[in-house]
Amino acid sequence: MTNAQLTLIQIDNYGPWTVTPEPRREVDLQTLQSRLYADLSQLIGNREGYVFFTRFDNMVAVTNGLSLSDHALVQESVGNRYPVTVSLSVATGTSPIQALEDATELLQDAGSAQDHSRREILDGRTIDEEFRTDDDVQIAHFDVNDMTGNYTDEVNAFDSFIHIEQGYAELMRYMREAHDALSFFVGGDNVIAVCPNMDESDYEDVIEHVEETVEVELKVGVGTGRVPQTAGMDAKHALETCRATGSRIEFE
Repeated sequence: MTNAQLTLIQIDNYGPWTVTPEPRREVDLQTLQSRLYADLSQLIGNREGYVFFTRFDNMVAVTNGLSLSDHALVQESVGNRYPVTVSLSVATGTSPIQALEDATELLQDAGSAQDHSRREILDGRTIDEEFRTDDDVQIAHFDVNDMTGNYTDEVNAFDSFIHIEQGYAELMRYMREAHDALSFFVGGDNVIAVCPNMDESDYEDVIEHVEETVEVELKVGVGTGRVPQTAGMDAKHALETCRATGSRIEFE
């Protein structure tokens, strides 16, 4: 049984800050957001976790193996580097979506995202070491079949983007609604999902649904591990097996 630890990362008072004392240039805001994501990806990635950018002002991290003290150090580092602060809430559960909902509720109970007095909240709970296992995290790495041959080298870049966007949007929606998984676009034609204990028939269901709904063909590699990075690397190796063998689903 999986037991995901999810962290919601939210920039404090970000909306009002972007227009105070007057509206800031969008290029500067985009630069800040992208640099913050890059730093968080490294800070948490160095501790074997994963960060996904979602809306940029809100990010989601899979943080199995990180303690609340680790979270505090990440929070402190952001506060030292940026003109904005972040709040972090941590929750666990066999269902990733339930863990994220619990983490979200913690921050909402602490105050509005646009409340200037709500700063650097750190709340929640992590998985105690005695309850951790080598199967806590299941990561699925999805990839579009022959993206380069069918799209990148054949149609213009924007139409290619539209097609892939439709594919990953339907994948994210269906994985969440049908399987309580959280899926995140990570660039190119790749989507990484943190999943409950899904089996081959579950992934077959997802792939068939996306193909039937938006005509995007997928393959997926699946890995499990004690920490997100281990599960993610196993998923990448499994995906390479898909490419080598022509299969649609592989477990590592």
